[in-house]
Amino acid sequence: MDSTTHSLLAYVWFGLLGLMLAFYVVTDGFDLGVGILSLLRARRADRDVMVESIGHVWDANETWLVVLGGGLFGAFPLAYAQLMQDLYSPVMALIAGLIMRGAAIEFRHSVEHGPLWDKVFGIGSLIAALAQGVVLGKVITGLVPGEMNNVFVIVAATGVVAGYALLGATYLVKKTVGMIEQWSRRLALLSAMLTVAAALLLTTATWFFSDVGSERWSRPGVMHLLIALGIAAAFAFAFIMVSLYLGSSRGPFRGAVTLFVVSFAGLAVSLFPDFVPGKLGIVQAASDSHTLAFMLAGIGLIFPVMIGYNLYQYYIFRGKVAGGAHAGE
Repeated sequence: MDSTTHSLLAYVWFGLLGLMLAFYVVTDGFDLGVGILSLLRARRADRDVMVESIGHVWDANETWLVVLGGGLFGAFPLAYAQLMQDLYSPVMALIAGLIMRGAAIEFRHSVEHGPLWDKVFGIGSLIAALAQGVVLGKVITGLVPGEMNNVFVIVAATGVVAGYALLGATYLVKKTVGMIEQWSRRLALLSAMLTVAAALLLTTATWFFSDVGSERWSRPGVMHLLIALGIAAAFAFAFIMVSLYLGSSRGPFRGAVTLFVVSFAGLAVSLFPDFVPGKLGIVQAASDSHTLAFMLAGIGLIFPVMIGYNLYQYYIFRGKVAGGAHAGE
């Protein structure tokens, strides 16, 4: 295949991986957020309701991460190798956190050790979120070490935890009633402000300290697109605030998802056409054309099944959590 076809396939796969990552961040983000917030509830009955709200979806949400890892390895092996050299520790921490969560959900029903497994569930969720924030910060800074970049990574990790807490809180607003719903509304308000504050700080730091800001953002047309996405993010934030004020159940979660999707689009625009800013381009990192085409045929069969299954399970288990929904009152 010619170079034009190879470039097209590489860009298609970059878009597909971005879509997979967006699906993972949104779907697993809210149940990681619920896990983080469970650390703040002392009553076992309250934590039971919180875990019950995600019990039917949490494992399916994490399948997006598995497909993402396989797709990255097959479609962009050079990027996979380079990223893992610098991200091995946070990726291992991410996997450890997800294992802790899975084990805790199964063993938390123990009469004797249930409260301990509840803590494992919350701590595992927090570790997974922090690890993802470290990965984000390192990628944006181009995997370059340095004191300022370390601060950048810390802010990114804090922002991811706050963002997941926002998704988790707004999801609980949608799925619970009574005291837990009211408590979640207050936390959604606080986490939304922290998320936006972290995003603004990261944006400013990116402009001054990252290759993304100094190179990619200065290219013609890029800043105009980022400004448009920034306006959309501001509207999403305002929608969350108004929905919480008006007492909407579904509005805050929809606004939080929109805020994440818009922010993720801004990240994709900032990286393109590089896979690792200043180090590795998308086309340079891609596999050969025949491999990309073969994988594209396979993902064309799998992708609709995964999306359909996710939509179906959310439809079947829609509505408020029934059992013990008034816990905390």
